[in-house]
Amino acid sequence: MSQLVFRYRYALHFVVYILGFTAPWNLGLHLDPRGPNAHVWGILAANLSQLDGASLLASFNVLLALAIVFALSGAWLRTWGAAYIGREIVGSSSMHTATDPAQDDGILKDGPFAHLRNPLYAGTFLHTLALALLMPRSGAIFTIAAIGLLQLWLIRGEETFLSATLGTPYAAYCKLVPRLWPALKARIASTNRKPRWVQAILGETYFWGVALSFAVAGWQYNAMLLIKCVIVSVGAALVARASVGKSR
Repeated sequence: MSQLVFRYRYALHFVVYILGFTAPWNLGLHLDPRGPNAHVWGILAANLSQLDGASLLASFNVLLALAIVFALSGAWLRTWGAAYIGREIVGSSSMHTATDPAQDDGILKDGPFAHLRNPLYAGTFLHTLALALLMPRSGAIFTIAAIGLLQLWLIRGEETFLSATLGTPYAAYCKLVPRLWPALKARIASTNRKPRWVQAILGETYFWGVALSFAVAGWQYNAMLLIKCVIVSVGAALVARASVGKSR
């Protein structure tokens, strides 16, 4: 089951995000309000302004700043991790080790992997928190919960696979390096693996596109414009992925 979920993980993420944005259950349940600001960004901004007396614009700005931080942090974590682990592994449909166990212990210890074990999954969750601001309230709750559970399922499956494949060295690595919350200092010695930044940035085009959309277009305070930017980012990522594939 874990292998099957891992193989279709990108499709599962896509389905969850689509459901979050469309919230089809509202057709019958009517859980969310209607209107131009009936998304989490607008609802939270209104509640925040009533709570502390700040202007509605200031509340929108605070939430936008948080979204930018989440989106940029998520894009950076994923790119940092992809630069060391390699796009061929990031995009693989099957689980395998990041290094050759015949040459070393098979454990990637460079870059973010010296600070946390799952930088790509942590980056995806931060990205999800940013996207949730653009969703209807019930869609955002569903998406955050579903993506969180999916990430934990994937992490558990990968760690079970790596434990069985790599044995004691991986168990020792897990004791030193946190699973998701990054340590400020490296918890393990680097093996001086060289990062492949260009390939990683191209591979994470979608996440950078969304982050830049929030940073640049977010100040228009138009959630629909940002959603369109997200769609454009998906298209740009498909083009970038094709170019990466041809360059191999």
